[in-house]
Amino acid sequence: MTTTALADPAPGVRPAGARPGACHHFPPCPAATAPGRDAARTVAAHPEQGWSLLCNGVVLFDDTGELLPGGHALPPRPCRISRRWAPAGPGRPPAAPVVAA
Repeated sequence: MTTTALADPAPGVRPAGARPGACHHFPPCPAATAPGRDAARTVAAHPEQGWSLLCNGVVLFDDTGELLPGGHALPPRPCRISRRWAPAGPGRPPAAPVVAA
């Protein structure tokens, strides 16, 4: 029989057995059902696969789709265009619109 000693988790990382939303850092991450759930800290990032696991248990995909801890999936959010323009000056045309996710 082989046994292993597990190291203490890094600061800000939830142990594998801890329930989602039980953050060990301050301020605590938003709950998985809160509107600001995407602001939670990243626990595991896999950019080569297109997803990240957040501290609150949400799986966030690169296309902005989400998978909540209870298994509920949220579709990707549509891209919005911001209509902020830089002031025009001598020899400087107005800036192009900024695309925001």
